Amino acid sequence: MTSLRLRLATWGARHTVRRHLMLTHSPTEIAKGFERCAKWMFRTPPYLCHLTEKVAGLTFHWINVGPVQSCKIILYFHGGAYMSGSGETHTGMLARLSKLSGTRICAVDYRLLQEAPFPAAFEDALQAWFYLISLGYDPADIVIGGDSAGGGLMLALLAHLSQIGVRPAAAFGISPWTDLTLSGASLTSPKEALLPASRLGEAVDLYLGAAPRTDPRASPLFATFISPPPVLIQISAGEALADDGRRMAARLQDAGAAVTLQEWDTAMHVFHIFDGWVPEARNALKDISTFVQTSFDIAKR
Repeated sequence: MTSLRLRLATWGARHTVRRHLMLTHSPTEIAKGFERCAKWMFRTPPYLCHLTEKVAGLTFHWINVGPVQSCKIILYFHGGAYMSGSGETHTGMLARLSKLSGTRICAVDYRLLQEAPFPAAFEDALQAWFYLISLGYDPADIVIGGDSAGGGLMLALLAHLSQIGVRPAAAFGISPWTDLTLSGASLTSPKEALLPASRLGEAVDLYLGAAPRTDPRASPLFATFISPPPVLIQISAGEALADDGRRMAARLQDAGAAVTLQEWDTAMHVFHIFDGWVPEARNALKDISTFVQTSFDIAKR
């Protein structure tokens, strides 16, 4: 049964955040609004250790709470339609995930569309991966994850790594945006409470410019995956991007991955970020944590 808190949060998102996004036109304005919202809305657990590091133009956020596994890491890519979000906006959710999973998290501030044209974000994701390798992490020591646009970016990275014979321990996507051709039937879902689906085409045009919408670096639904590792995908059953997650899960299964697809009813897009406010967010993060721990154990064998 859906909690009262989640129903209230979904109602609030529909009547405040979604309306704001419908009326806001500047990517910079949207990014600033997300940063402001994160500061007062998203909760952070106590005893957070949050360090930042700038390497070759990229900002890395090293996040952990409590004791963590040595030599294990989650490489995370934030959402925000490629025009907003950062390691800062997602610190609360990632801190909770670190505490639950006993794993340190490295979140990357990849270049947004107002900072550099496509495929800059993908190039930054690839750079972040090889930076962790240069620090001594083995691929089997790394789980990659992301939400929304960051989930799509993570899957694009996973496809590329699989094609060059590199296999992370696992991957997880929270409501991943995997198809920038916008062909998913759920884009017209009347239950979507957060994303203004009618404006996603504008975001695609700003992000890709003249690049093909089927470019696998932007739309991993059209990518080739070779022997991918286990993958967990979590979505809200009524959100606009639900079919992006479902079709991605089917494609990965066809490529031989062990895929777990979880769906929540009456939840907004990336409801996980409201950890501390709604119980479903904590439960979903617990499931991710169990998946991460199990994947590391299997990768060691």
